[in-house]
Amino acid sequence: MQQLLAWWYFSVRGWKTEGQFPFELKKSVLVVAPHTHSFDFFLGLGIRKKLHFEFVHFLGKKELFWGIFGFILRQLGGYPVERSKNSNQVDQVVKIFNEKERFHIALSPEGTRKKVNRLKSGFYHIAKNANVPIVMVALDFEHKKVIFAPPFMTSENEKTDKQKIVRFFKGILGYVPSNSITEDIEG
Repeated sequence: MQQLLAWWYFSVRGWKTEGQFPFELKKSVLVVAPHTHSFDFFLGLGIRKKLHFEFVHFLGKKELFWGIFGFILRQLGGYPVERSKNSNQVDQVVKIFNEKERFHIALSPEGTRKKVNRLKSGFYHIAKNANVPIVMVALDFEHKKVIFAPPFMTSENEKTDKQKIVRFFKGILGYVPSNSITEDIEG
């Protein structure tokens, strides 16, 4: 299925890449945006196959990981997470980073496919607490490009780091353009 998706997006639909995935890194948090539609997941699978980084994982709400669907999601690199207020997703993912020698995870900074006025902070705190770099990856549906930014480590100034992230994604239109990250979004 992933091979078919890679062929569809990159050969038939004409998607291209800009920048490079940092294969030299053993661990990273990939911040992938804008996340505006369920199609983003399938594009992500196609990108993983095309660029040969099937080792990149993703998170999904644990309710999706049941029966055969759960088996398929795990085979594709999915990790179920508890999203209740009483569970600490950041600690759950940092624990995975600490247990693995090599681990990359793709997350959406919006935390949803809907329009948001504020980025979630979980991805940032995962990277900071696990002491791993952030790699920003833009899904530019307008120009059919996957854009990779160079990796960066979080600093002591979360606000400045998030402003850098918002600036990178500003103007990148997702599948649903009205749900894309805008310049007035708060970090």
